[in-house]
Amino acid sequence: METIPAATATSEEVARRLTRDGYVVITGMLDSGGVQAAKDDLERVLAATPTGRNSFEGYSTQRVYALFAKTRMFDLVATDPLLLGVLDRVLVHYQLSAPVGIRIGPGEQAQVLHRDDAIYPVPEPHPPLVVNTMWPLDEFTQENGATRFIPGSHDWAPGRTPGPEDAVRTAVMSPGSVMFYLGSLWHGGGANRTDKPRLGVILEYAAGWLRQQENHCLAVPRDVVRRLPERLQELLGYNIYPPFVGYVDGAHPRRVLSAGP
Repeated sequence: METIPAATATSEEVARRLTRDGYVVITGMLDSGGVQAAKDDLERVLAATPTGRNSFEGYSTQRVYALFAKTRMFDLVATDPLLLGVLDRVLVHYQLSAPVGIRIGPGEQAQVLHRDDAIYPVPEPHPPLVVNTMWPLDEFTQENGATRFIPGSHDWAPGRTPGPEDAVRTAVMSPGSVMFYLGSLWHGGGANRTDKPRLGVILEYAAGWLRQQENHCLAVPRDVVRRLPERLQELLGYNIYPPFVGYVDGAHPRRVLSAGP
């Protein structure tokens, strides 16, 4: 799978490949120390995290919802300059929608292929609504549940679904890499045929005028949000979609954070 090193990547080039191919992989986004620190902290959270409730979540898969209420390890990742530069070009105005840690356990079955933007009842075709990023904290391999996807499927005609003639690829990646993919790309978690779990984190962003999948204003306690960088506060929903969508009592929602409880 063709990749771009983070040291030479530009937001313009990543955005161009993302919109052309539906996905792009960048290597070297996190160093080994950052990966290990994130993994260690998520292991703490996963110790109290149940497995999934249905086949889509995965009966042998753990999902860490309300991610920014439970760990500080992804604050800088979510506001990485290269990442935000790509989002500036593809979505323009955007917010975090569904950030979640995912640990696929041994024996898990492959997730059904799906499109992340299909939850929004918007006529097709449409401009990009969702950009997803997958951050592996373990090696992602063919055998342990690496993300599967169909290149170019973001450009399919409305109503088309995957068939046996469509080549499904696997996002084989090392920790520290990131895979960008459009919400219109058909993809899904793979089956884990090994005896060890594989851990990754999804940071999903959606256009600023859409409702976020997870309601971060309720999921992340306000006293926690007050201590976060301003840009991350905005990404969690304390922001305005121009000219004034999202106001609170006629004012910018960040004022709520400084006004009291």
